[in-house]
Amino acid sequence: MKRLRVHWPGLTLVFLLFSACAPKTKYVPPTVDVAPAFRENADWKTAQPADTSLRGTWWELFNDPDLNALEQQVDVSNQTLKAAEAQFAQARALVRGARANLFPTVDLAPSAARGQQSANRAISSFHQAYNDFLLPVDATWEPDVWGRLHYAVSANQAAAQASAADLETARLSIHAELAFDYFTLRGIDRDRQLLDAAVESFEKALELTENRFRGGIASQADVAQAETVLETTRAQAVDVAVARASFEHAIAVLIGRPVSALSIAEKPMSDSPPSVPVGLPSELLERRPDIAAAERRVAAANAQLGVATAAFYPRLILSGAAGFESSPLGSLLSGPSAFWTIGPALLVNVFDAGRRRSVADQARAEQDQATAVYRQVVLVAFREVEDQLSALRILDQEATVQRRAVDAAERALMQATNRYRGGLASYLEVTVAQNAALTNQRTAAGILTRRMNASVLLMKGLGGGWQLSSLPAN
Repeated sequence: MKRLRVHWPGLTLVFLLFSACAPKTKYVPPTVDVAPAFRENADWKTAQPADTSLRGTWWELFNDPDLNALEQQVDVSNQTLKAAEAQFAQARALVRGARANLFPTVDLAPSAARGQQSANRAISSFHQAYNDFLLPVDATWEPDVWGRLHYAVSANQAAAQASAADLETARLSIHAELAFDYFTLRGIDRDRQLLDAAVESFEKALELTENRFRGGIASQADVAQAETVLETTRAQAVDVAVARASFEHAIAVLIGRPVSALSIAEKPMSDSPPSVPVGLPSELLERRPDIAAAERRVAAANAQLGVATAAFYPRLILSGAAGFESSPLGSLLSGPSAFWTIGPALLVNVFDAGRRRSVADQARAEQDQATAVYRQVVLVAFREVEDQLSALRILDQEATVQRRAVDAAERALMQATNRYRGGLASYLEVTVAQNAALTNQRTAAGILTRRMNASVLLMKGLGGGWQLSSLPAN
């Protein structure tokens, strides 16, 4: 780096005039292909609720007070969310630091010294101890002639906005994970309810079989079959507690509490999932915080390219110093003790072996990378919404068919039991009907759980009521 120090008052004015010709790196958001409507939504769900948009507290659509109470604790106690908030605070601090470079730097460095020069120096006027009191004020300012500093501020602002969007992405993911775990747990409660009811029914069936055996109507094999079905079902009822405990522990961690401090009472799930306002695909670009984060990173990369481009031009630095210097302390602030100096310095890079070119090429490649990542995030977002719309449509059809299967299995069990009581069928027929009825009931419960979780994932895929306008301006 070659430094030319020129004492020319008009140099600053010339550079300010040239700043109008400074290189501009205009930012244009990347374009993406957007379908006019979600295919699944257009083909299937025509009815829309009165509220055509999700609210920030989207989980309230499920009308579950217990879920609402748990979700409210996420923003207060979740540690992952607190870490994301701290990361956002760091990004905002970087913006303030970059913006500070636009202003002069002023340093005050008072000092006091006592010394003595050597009498054998080549040039020495005296050989005695003396004091040196110094009260200087140094000021330095770099006019942003080519926009390098403003580009740096823009890059940090865009990065901070991306961090804010990352925070909202984390918040949305945690709330959705909590709802997903909650409904899975309630599905387990429903499964446990069905198993407990089956155990009670099978106990009565065993009692009936034992009475018939004592009356010489049923065989010992019938009793053994009834006992086998009963104990197998009891074991299944006990086994579901393992999965329930795991989801209960996961919920405790999500709300920032020790697992031993949370106990969720059993409440079997019975309600159907709510209708979710989907909207248009174009709206998704402003409703997904991860899309906003990816777009802001493209903007940050574009600004960094501006910084790299401005590095090809000279830098103008204005510096000055003023203050007082005196040997006697009493005359430090007197007029003759005052000193000052001021002047511009021009920094021109005449040779760097291609370093600036490589930095600019790297910045351009980073912008291309950020653009590709943004477009990929958009594609994934559309896919996630279409996936859950498909899942809800298919699961809705499956639930209708499964309800008919449950009704048929329950009728078959009733008929088999009546036939057995009348001596027209063996207990094997009853056992088969019992297993079929229980299996179909549990399958229906599992479908309901999957429908609720698909609704949760759909709300997450739609952004959970977040809006692009929520991003901080700087």
